[in-house]
Amino acid sequence: MTEFLYNLLSFLPTPLATVLIVLLKILLILLPLMVSVAYLTLLERKVIGYMQVRMGPNRVTFFGIKFLGGLGQPIADAFKLLMKEIVIPNGADKVLFLLAPIVALAPALAAWAVVPFGSEIVLTNINAGLLYILALTSLGVYGIIIAGWASNSKYAFLGAMRSAAQIVSYEIAMGFALVGVLVAAGSLNLGEIVEAQRGNVLTWFWLPLFPLFLIYFISGVAETNRAPFDVTEGESEIVAGFHVEYAGMGFALFFLAEYANIILISGLTAVMFLGGWMSPWPAFMAAWPVVGTFFGDGIHWFVFKLSLFVFLFLWFRATFPRYRYDQIMRLGWKVFLPITIVWIVLISTLVVYKIPPWFDTATTEVTS
Repeated sequence: MTEFLYNLLSFLPTPLATVLIVLLKILLILLPLMVSVAYLTLLERKVIGYMQVRMGPNRVTFFGIKFLGGLGQPIADAFKLLMKEIVIPNGADKVLFLLAPIVALAPALAAWAVVPFGSEIVLTNINAGLLYILALTSLGVYGIIIAGWASNSKYAFLGAMRSAAQIVSYEIAMGFALVGVLVAAGSLNLGEIVEAQRGNVLTWFWLPLFPLFLIYFISGVAETNRAPFDVTEGESEIVAGFHVEYAGMGFALFFLAEYANIILISGLTAVMFLGGWMSPWPAFMAAWPVVGTFFGDGIHWFVFKLSLFVFLFLWFRATFPRYRYDQIMRLGWKVFLPITIVWIVLISTLVVYKIPPWFDTATTEVTS
């Protein structure tokens, strides 16, 4: 695809063509992502509505077409938030107050630069992709902390402090889970991590790294402040937490950041543990006529796996009550952290001594 674009823009100087191609790739990632974030809000209300025997949004339509009822809801919500006044509280730090939503949203979007959608479909194929992901996903908490402090509100500040403690706790567990993936794959490159899982559903890392797989995804739910880990927004306790003073587009950006992080964590879980764009079926099925495209590797498998984890986020919110704060801290420090350390030692032993079935040949080929 890159070569095709260079040939198409061959009449331009090479530096200018390179900039235009990079900008085009960014748009091809960000535009579908932002549309997905907007309609994920509708999907959540619909899914939870059906689980609770309700209809969900079904009034806002396009051009009066009844069977499209509800599909215009995210657009209506966006216009409503755009019309609302941005109120800055007395005594608030105006610069930080306005900067906080941007700081919360930007890392969730920038992290997609290294996420591979297919074998050749990635914006930047850097060798330290895993480190890049860890660095960026750790920055999102600063937006929440800055918002709580800059709002000059005790409720907002309390929500920000809760978030700081919770995210730091689960960030450590997520980091150790990714260390297990690094050891198993022998690479920091996300594309090579996917290639290390080549085969079928039984060769993906979810099986040998099953405890790390569960810990990473559950920690991801906590990282995004989603139910049942949404104590930072504990409406019944601290009146919506860190963003209680935000209205209009300031609140909308925090809302978008939460849903963008849901999609990001789901995509990373698919890449790290479920083979990314790889098919769960044996390779010979890709040669079958007509249905071979479906059975073969491709971006459709990545989207399917990502959608599966997004659905689990919604299911959790409809199912589990909010945990107490002491329960959340105990789970992160006394359960997840020891399990990850023990499993890293076990996986390292299997890799070093090349103990089959998973770590006898694949790791050696990727490392070499």
